[in-house]
Formats: sequence, structure tokens, C-alpha cells
Amino acid sequence: QRQDPRIDSLRRFLLQTTAVQAAFMAERMRRALPRILEAAPQSRRTHIRRQFLRLARAPGGYYPLIDYVNFKGEGVSPSERYQGKGWGLLQVLDHMRGHGPAAADFAEAAAWVLTRRVRLSPPARHEERWLPGWLKRVRTYATAAV
Repeated sequence: QRQDPRIDSLRRFLLQTTAVQAAFMAERMRRALPRILEAAPQSRRTHIRRQFLRLARAPGGYYPLIDYVNFKGEGVSPSERYQGKGWGLLQVLDHMRGHGPAAADFAEAAAWVLTRRVRLSPPARHEERWLPGWLKRVRTYATAAV
């Protein structure tokens, strides 16, 4: 196997900047809540804020929030929708039941939202091929605090 100096350089850069990358992802998550609340229907804002804070305060709760917003977005952009239904953090928080362990509630809501995304996606995109991997990733959210 041939070594590529550009790939080696990129690996070193990524390893040397891990803390900066993590800080960037955390900051993106922190800034997401005001945008999400602004985009949410007025009648759902209290529920969405409560779910965000419930998860953020739970042990290991920052992991699902940070990962999901960097994985699937905030859910406020029209480009994050099929047939008017989004799949970002906004939609997951909105779909949470609001009781039981927060991380498990979030994981269940995320699985539902992503499954709906695939169901509503244009058939030519064949998004069903990605769903098993997405659901595997989402399951890690439920055990983040364990």
C-alpha cells in the first residue's frame, strides 16, 4: 500500500486540531436552539425548548444534541425537507414525548424522523440504503449516558 503524503498530512492536521473541531461542533449546537425556536410554530416552542434542555441536562445528553445537529442539521432550512416534512434537530425535539429517559426519548424520535424522511424522499434517491446505518448511529444516543 502506497503512502500518500497529502493524506498523511491531513491525518496529522485532524489529530492536532481535535479540540478545535469539538469546540466548533459544540458551538454549532449551542447556536442552534435560537434558530430552531424561531423556525418552530409558536405553539410548539415551549415543548421544543423543554426537550432540548431536558436532554442537555441529562448525563451524556450533549452527545446526541451535538452529533445530530452536525449529522442532519437544524431542520430550519427548506432544503432539509421532503414534502414539507423536515428531518433536523427541530423535528426530532418536536417529536419527543417528553417523559422517560431523555436520551432514549431522543433516540426514538430521531429514528422516527429519519424513517419518515426515507419514506417521503424521492424514490430515485434510494435513501432506504442509508437508513440502517442512520438507525445504528441513532441507537448510540440512547446509551450515551449509560
